[in-house]
Amino acid sequence: MRCACVDIGSNTTRLLVAEPGPAGLREVLAERRFVRLPVGGRAAVPAERVAAVARVVAEQVELARRHGVARPCVVATAAIRSAPNRDELVDAVERAAGVTVTVLSSDEEARLAFAGVTRTLAHVPPGRLGVADIGGGSSELVVGTAMGGVEWCASLPIGSGLLADVHLHGDPPGAAALDAARAHVAAALSHAVVPRPVAAFAVGGSATSLRRVVGPELTLDSLDRALAALTGRRAAEAAAVFGLHAERARLLPGGLLLLRGAVEAFGGVPLRIAAGGLREGVLLQELDRRHGV
Repeated sequence: MRCACVDIGSNTTRLLVAEPGPAGLREVLAERRFVRLPVGGRAAVPAERVAAVARVVAEQVELARRHGVARPCVVATAAIRSAPNRDELVDAVERAAGVTVTVLSSDEEARLAFAGVTRTLAHVPPGRLGVADIGGGSSELVVGTAMGGVEWCASLPIGSGLLADVHLHGDPPGAAALDAARAHVAAALSHAVVPRPVAAFAVGGSATSLRRVVGPELTLDSLDRALAALTGRRAAEAAAVFGLHAERARLLPGGLLLLRGAVEAFGGVPLRIAAGGLREGVLLQELDRRHGV
């Protein structure tokens, strides 16, 4: 019953190999590769990036097969969903890796991320739960219940990569750049009327990386302290201090601002960094399919 998912995101391409376990899934192997893709939907993915993504996915699919998974699931999110040449990129990946690529809609991405969070919790809080899935090219806010699933969701066309590309050019970014990025986040969230959850969770590369900086829970205060710590030094120094990949250290200030916006949107409810997310949701859906659920 071992299964695998390759998730082609805006900042990273990630592989997860897992099998059923006590917490829903037991991780067998996880791998991350940074391959930045254009975000915002206006620029085509350059030919060299298309080739790089196809090569990385082919290597990760082969790695999954060596770990006993004949048919890994491969999904793509915002950067490919909105790319003018998405068909070209999907065709290149499918030819290189010998797989079918599923380009997720924003609603599918939100539903799978919510399932990946709620179905891998050791203890499921009663009542409405919130999930903030902060990616490189889009961010999903989701509210629902563990039993009933998603009740409300919104996909925002803004992510850590987009904020870095549009606003956060300095190393480190200056006060004016951070203010501009904050305003961009506020504008993106201004029309979202989010149901207040009793507990909320964060997934995505920014949230996972922040565990090394602030621990397992993200509050307004802890996010502000983390932003000050990261933007008070150059990205290479921040990466060394906090044990981060250099590219993640450059992207993380934008992710922090989006996570702060999510805490505010959820009515100040702190975000716990979740163990599961989109890839886990994809794999749990695959296991359900195999069981005829």
